[in-house]
Amino acid sequence: MTEPYYPNLSPIKTGLSGRCPRCGRGRLFQGYLSVAKSCSSCGLSFDFADSGDGAAWFVMLFVCIFGVGSILGIEVAYSPPFWVHLLIAIPVIVLLPLLLLRPAKGVLLCQQWKTKASEGRLNH
Repeated sequence: MTEPYYPNLSPIKTGLSGRCPRCGRGRLFQGYLSVAKSCSSCGLSFDFADSGDGAAWFVMLFVCIFGVGSILGIEVAYSPPFWVHLLIAIPVIVLLPLLLLRPAKGVLLCQQWKTKASEGRLNH
């Protein structure tokens, strides 16, 4: 019996779409950020999936730089009243992380599977 063929898929493409890193068809997530037990299409177990705080860290870094940069840029360019900053800053700082967290976690998990990354071990 031969092993089924799985195409060489991009971890970025499968991660952004929330699909299985092996077949690209099954769902990677069971909920908003909960990783499924296994792929419903090819049966790949997602026990390897451990992104830790990596996705949250990258998202916070990007949102803080983008958010603070945009707020400062608007202040320098237009000097708007305080309420305009609230209308811009709150959606950027609250909604942007919610939109980016799942795709970032998906990319990190798919990259982890692709590179066969695992916990470090010391060899004696």
